[in-house]
Amino acid sequence: MLLFGILLGGWLAHGEWRAYQQFVDQPLTNGDIERVIEVRSGDSFRHVLTRLRTLGVKEGRDEYWRYLAWELGVMRKLQVGEYLLFHGITPRELLGRMEKGRVIQHRFTIIPGWNLRDLRLALAEDPVLEQTLPGLSEGELLTRLGLETASAEGRFLPETYQFTRGVSDIDILKRARVAMDQALQRHWQARVNDLPLDSPEQALILASIIEKETGLAAERPEIAGVFIRRLRIGMKLQTDPTVIYGLGDSFNGNLTRAHLTTDTPFNTYTRGGLPPTPIAMPSEHAIIAALNPADGDTLYFVSRGDGSHQFSRTLSEHNTAVRRFQLKRR
Repeated sequence: MLLFGILLGGWLAHGEWRAYQQFVDQPLTNGDIERVIEVRSGDSFRHVLTRLRTLGVKEGRDEYWRYLAWELGVMRKLQVGEYLLFHGITPRELLGRMEKGRVIQHRFTIIPGWNLRDLRLALAEDPVLEQTLPGLSEGELLTRLGLETASAEGRFLPETYQFTRGVSDIDILKRARVAMDQALQRHWQARVNDLPLDSPEQALILASIIEKETGLAAERPEIAGVFIRRLRIGMKLQTDPTVIYGLGDSFNGNLTRAHLTTDTPFNTYTRGGLPPTPIAMPSEHAIIAALNPADGDTLYFVSRGDGSHQFSRTLSEHNTAVRRFQLKRR
């Protein structure tokens, strides 16, 4: 405090106070190119000022910057993170952001319908996240996440997660796992009565199938209704996405009749009931549909080829729809 009082007195004596006042609210001439300055753990303001100079910030004597930092409380409260040097920002605005911790927010989006492999690949390709997952087995991943399940598949809620530099890939997964747990429990409590689902786990599995079957929000409850009715009467689900998931890396994009008859734990043509785990990350809308299926008597559906589906009550109606919408295209 004494040092800055002496400095201020010297400025007043030599007429520099006006120059300082002009400096603090004058836009930095960093051109039209936005730059990022990073404040790292353990940095002093001297380190920050050196980094600003390296980025091309020439305005203001070092004493001006240090006095402004002291005046705004930045000397005592320098927040770690990245700060944007945007066009027109003033020294007061920049240091004010550092004092308040108004750091740059990055985003990572989990896409509905991704499987665990898709998610891990996207995390590994993110240029900002700290990487801790590459080389980690799924069992090791389950341990780090505190999951007591056979698989991490489907456990992460698709949405956009904001984060700051220094956050790791596992941090994103932990947040997405908590978000999924909360969404699943919330909608499980609000489910309709008499569903043939014994647990939130089974609801998650069914929701993942619904997610893979259609991208149309309006169709999800009706597709859920078909699967729920099939489960009630003991009819196989016979859904292609589960077969494809069970084929894993061997699937080349062309689903054949041989695939449908090749038994795997996920083949719902050869096995009754739900598959053993989710097959993808279902959206919250798919979870809602699984727990609030549409009423009706349809037991079949087939793609129309435009993203929508034709629903049928009987096998005869379904075969007619297949000939109309599938065989004709071939």
